[in-house]
Formats: sequence, C-alpha cells, structure tokens
Amino acid sequence: MAIRTIRVEDDPILRKVSRPVIRFDESLHSLLNDMEETMRNAYGVGLAAPQIGILKRLFIIDIGEGLVEFINPIIISEDDEQLGDEGCLSLPGRFGEVKRPLTVTIKAQDRFGQYFELTKSELFARAICHENDHLDGTIFSDLVIGDLQYNHEGDE
Repeated sequence: MAIRTIRVEDDPILRKVSRPVIRFDESLHSLLNDMEETMRNAYGVGLAAPQIGILKRLFIIDIGEGLVEFINPIIISEDDEQLGDEGCLSLPGRFGEVKRPLTVTIKAQDRFGQYFELTKSELFARAICHENDHLDGTIFSDLVIGDLQYNHEGDE
C-alpha cells in the first residue's frame, strides 16, 4: 500500500468525468488499498479516484461504520433533504453549507465486480453524494449555499 498525492485547488483533473471500471483485477485492488491508506492518512471520511489523479468511477467511504468501496456507482433514488457543512480533502481548510438528499439508495460493484445496493441516510448519504459528484467533475464548492468558509485553525 502507498499514500498517494491528493489533488487540490484548481487541478484540472478534478473537473473531468471519470470512466467506468472494466477490469476487476489486482491493480484495482492495489488502487483501492492505496486510496484507503491515503484517506486515513489525511483523516478523511471519503475519497474518490479523481482526487488522486485516477479518472475511474470509484470512491471509498468510512464514516466510522467500516470501509465501503463503491465501483461504478449509480444513485438510484433520493429522498427528503438535509442542509449541512461539507469540506473536502481537495479543498483543505474550506467548508460550506450544502443541500443534499437525506436518504440515498445506490447501486455499485465491489472490488470483485459483484453488484450490491445500499440505502443510507444523513452523514453517509451526504458522503455518497459528495464522492459521487467527484466522478463527474463536480466539487462541493460548486454547490455551497452562500459563501465558502475558511478554517483558520493553525494559521500563524
């Protein structure tokens, strides 16, 4: 496993649309393992492949309930709405209020190509939508209601 560099700010790869994963092989497993190590090293709760410069339709999430890998994800339903602050490993120190569905149902594949479906609410639903947006070149700051805020903790 290796810690990958997280793409930040105006890196053009963050605005590109990712391609579907076709091969479910050892290189995919290595990528997913690297993504987990990278996310945990950065104290994140989610990471999408474009954030480490890989234009593949996959992301990972762990909000404290265990790691879930989503490959070729499709959100198949959304219900209600929630408002809440979001941040992003690709926009360090920035956050803002974003409207998201309260509950989402997503269909995806695991690292072996097996399909699964999950229905998640609240923070997990927010994370799914946030990471899925990365696969289409959308960053949370595009959706912020009002102004993007800056966390000045640790500033000199």
